[in-house]
Amino acid sequence: MRAVLIALAISILSPWQAAAQPLGDELDDIVVVAQASGAPIWTIRDGDSTLVLVGSISGIPRDVTWHPEALERAVRAADRVLTPLQGQIGIADVLRIIWRLRTIGQLPGGTTTADYLAPDWQARLERLMAVERSNDWRRQSLLLLAFDLIEERAGFDQGPQSRSAAEVVRRTAREADLETRPVGVVGGSTLVASLIDAPPQAHLACLQAAIVAAEAGPETARQRALAWRSRNVAAVAVSPIDLAMSQCWPWADADIAPQLQHHWAEAIDTALGEPQVTLAVAGVRLLAVEGGILDQLQARGLDVEGPDWHPIAAGD
Repeated sequence: MRAVLIALAISILSPWQAAAQPLGDELDDIVVVAQASGAPIWTIRDGDSTLVLVGSISGIPRDVTWHPEALERAVRAADRVLTPLQGQIGIADVLRIIWRLRTIGQLPGGTTTADYLAPDWQARLERLMAVERSNDWRRQSLLLLAFDLIEERAGFDQGPQSRSAAEVVRRTAREADLETRPVGVVGGSTLVASLIDAPPQAHLACLQAAIVAAEAGPETARQRALAWRSRNVAAVAVSPIDLAMSQCWPWADADIAPQLQHHWAEAIDTALGEPQVTLAVAGVRLLAVEGGILDQLQARGLDVEGPDWHPIAAGD
């Protein structure tokens, strides 16, 4: 449990930033090469400024092949790279998590999941957990139980995996010494406070969505990755895994989510105000959700070139 919680805090994103060395290849070459990777790519032009958005997901099974080499070439040809939001987790933050392990990892006051879930949801959870040898899960925090369901029952983060587009972009930009910066930074104290101070009820929607994802079965993660590789962005956005993660900490946290939106809005304004090609990588969930980054760009009257991301209509 201790290792899980420390890894959870640190994996929000570890900060790094490379030195500047802008390159100047043609935009069309960048876009064509990036599209060859299999990742969904969008291009937004505003005068002599161009923003290339790369949609990323994590948890890609190894047998779902894509072509990171093409994306690496596109990254090297950009003038500047934007990486996702970073969480700056320091030693003090990790020690605070360790100190509060019991608070974070278990439900308070001898309560169990049945004290928070409605009877029908508890019954669905009981069916999923029937194979467990121990009943310790009943006392586990709703958030960690939700993550366990997503990973173990919905097939996310199981077995050998391919690198995500976000990992490829970060590593390539660093190795190429490209001008690189994160979209924004969230302090470790904010992340830790939001994790420690949230009551169990704050994670109820997360657990319910995780139950739905777990009921979909272990093939869910592979089908999601196949949809991503085929640029079926709308299908990725409504995957049970993405719907669940969008309800969970830290992405659904009332303090962190507005910071994420604010940082992205500022970064996009800056990128489209400078005469260069900026390549940015973000989660498909953040880009394609209704009212998300792509919708906001389109609402500004900008032409968004790339795969359709709009929600799947009923009956489709």
